[in-house]
Amino acid sequence: MNTERLVAMVNDIAAFFASTAVSDEAVASIASHLKRYWEPRMRQEIIAHLAHGGAGLSEAGRRAVQLLADAATAAGQKATASGASSP
Repeated sequence: MNTERLVAMVNDIAAFFASTAVSDEAVASIASHLKRYWEPRMRQEIIAHLAHGGAGLSEAGRRAVQLLADAATAAGQKATASGASSP
């Protein structure tokens, strides 16, 4: 998958939701859009891109992807705590 294309897509979505200013509501809307409409491997790749610096991501896009990363981490910790990820 082309990370540069994913970055461009996140920035386009961010521009739509944060047309005037970056707000918590806009960031939440962007993250919600990514969670609903992007397939898991696209989300994983953009989260990995952010973890490596997130070059090219807009401020709103960066914050939205961070929300996705935080949610993925929390879900992983919850699954580990409940024993769901144990073989």
